[in-house]
Amino acid sequence: MWVAGIDGCRTGWMAALMILGDPASVRLRIAPALAEILDGPEAPAFVAVDMPIGLPDRTLGSGRIPEQLVRPLLGARQSSVFAIPSRGSVYATDYREACALALSTSEPPRKVSRQGFNLFPRIREMDALLRARPDLVPRVFEVHPELAFWSLNGRKPLPEPKKVKSRPYAPGLALRRGLLTKAGLPRALIEAAPPRGAGEDDLIDALAGLTVALDLATGGGQSFPDPPGRDAHGLPVAIWTHRPR
Repeated sequence: MWVAGIDGCRTGWMAALMILGDPASVRLRIAPALAEILDGPEAPAFVAVDMPIGLPDRTLGSGRIPEQLVRPLLGARQSSVFAIPSRGSVYATDYREACALALSTSEPPRKVSRQGFNLFPRIREMDALLRARPDLVPRVFEVHPELAFWSLNGRKPLPEPKKVKSRPYAPGLALRRGLLTKAGLPRALIEAAPPRGAGEDDLIDALAGLTVALDLATGGGQSFPDPPGRDAHGLPVAIWTHRPR
């Protein structure tokens, strides 16, 4: 049985795929469309993806319930958990329009950051795919790399960021690589150069997702909230990490 950790990257989607129980089987793949990975030759049965699933019609307070629950756990890393704006705002392809829609569908009113707006094409792709193909929903789980590393770190926030001023930060990346090694992933994979079209942080984040997918595949996993909520289209609203140990 194949499982996958997936992260969005500048050329599409970066996936780390592995057969359960066979670390030597791990392979890295870049695809322009998420469906190419989900329907590909490996067809993972459990997919942990660093992208929001389940969009709100309105944003209340500091974001969806999952975001509000996990931020306090992450200490100085909590700023990495964005508040997802309304579905209407996410589907706007013009930045000014997205901000206007976000303002009218949030309480308190809040615009969209440029960084968040740049993620909207990936979020739209994910949302549209799962709504069109409900058969995929039981296989796909939303994760957040910093929450995955929090659980791998003994449920403690990481003291170092992975980026400083938008550039890779060596001490933070080394810390995360150490946690991935302890989780049982092959060192050669953890230290490999990312495939063309992905960054060093994309690889680290996909591998963090892979560790959660492996846990889910063996009957584990913990969701925030528990049980997951549902959006207006029936999609699950939760961020998943490893089971408590």
